[in-house]
Amino acid sequence: MIRRVIGIGNALTDMLVNLSNDNVLEEYQLVKGSMSLVDSQLQTAISKAVAGCPYSLSLGGSAGNTIRAMARLGCKVGFIGKVGEDTTGEFYEQALRNIGVEPFILRSEERSGKCVALVSPDGERTFVTHLGAAADLQAEDIDGAIFDDYDCLYIEGYLVQDHDLIRTAIERAKAHGLKVAIDLASFNVVEENRDFLYDIVKRYVDILFANEDEARAFTGESDPHAALNHIGAMCELVVVKIGMRGALIKRGEEVVHVGIMAAAKRVDTTGAGDFYAAGFMYGLSEGMSLRACGTIGAITAGKVIEVVGTTFGEDAWREIFTLTEKVRTEKYLF
Repeated sequence: MIRRVIGIGNALTDMLVNLSNDNVLEEYQLVKGSMSLVDSQLQTAISKAVAGCPYSLSLGGSAGNTIRAMARLGCKVGFIGKVGEDTTGEFYEQALRNIGVEPFILRSEERSGKCVALVSPDGERTFVTHLGAAADLQAEDIDGAIFDDYDCLYIEGYLVQDHDLIRTAIERAKAHGLKVAIDLASFNVVEENRDFLYDIVKRYVDILFANEDEARAFTGESDPHAALNHIGAMCELVVVKIGMRGALIKRGEEVVHVGIMAAAKRVDTTGAGDFYAAGFMYGLSEGMSLRACGTIGAITAGKVIEVVGTTFGEDAWREIFTLTEKVRTEKYLF
């Protein structure tokens, strides 16, 4: 059973910008819903173009979001990443400690990375990321001893652009007996790294999360059920999220379809997939059924899209805890 999860990902601070329209996406030729890696000059230009829009700052990074949410749910978790020798880096590491995440944070001479999340009026988000110090995380930074107290490595799909880093992390985790989970993260990243991804999923990955677009890019299958079966033949457990229709989950011969928790108001989809994975992984760590795992994933994802960013108040967490206890007793299942 998975009890202790360590994540690896881009240690980023998020700047979440609420757009009044999608003009800036068109101006800078940004594909809505995608993640683009840019240099600091272009990120600065885009930031200036949206300077009049409301914004907020929070800890970010895909795997970082998942691990932080798992910590709040009560899981034992750690996080591997790299930040700069700056106040943003200090803030990032201390914030992890404050919420119960064991930090394995390395330092770089580069400035800490930042992600500008452009939130469209319909809640869809488009990421413009300058990795900075986060991109300095290298294969030689991965000491196998990091994995001694964990039994699952959770990988942020955005990292797969560094093939050597991901392969090294996976091989060292496997050598220490860990299971490997990965979230495919973004359809354009999948398209650009498909051959590499296909190889590591087939050889090493035990648990895979993808949305419908990512699953299509990975498998070439336009039907999500076909994509689910395709990936399910490669790894132990696969989750394909199908938007408002919920998620398809497959483990061995068992297949379930779990619905969504309707949000009171769809404000911002930033982190929805990350929080879904957090809830699902929490359910796995508690030995729950696939339907229960998917339900908790839907609960956590449903709450995060009600706010801008990935940070919400104690009232929302109390509601999550209450619903999770109902799921545990199978009184609340989708």
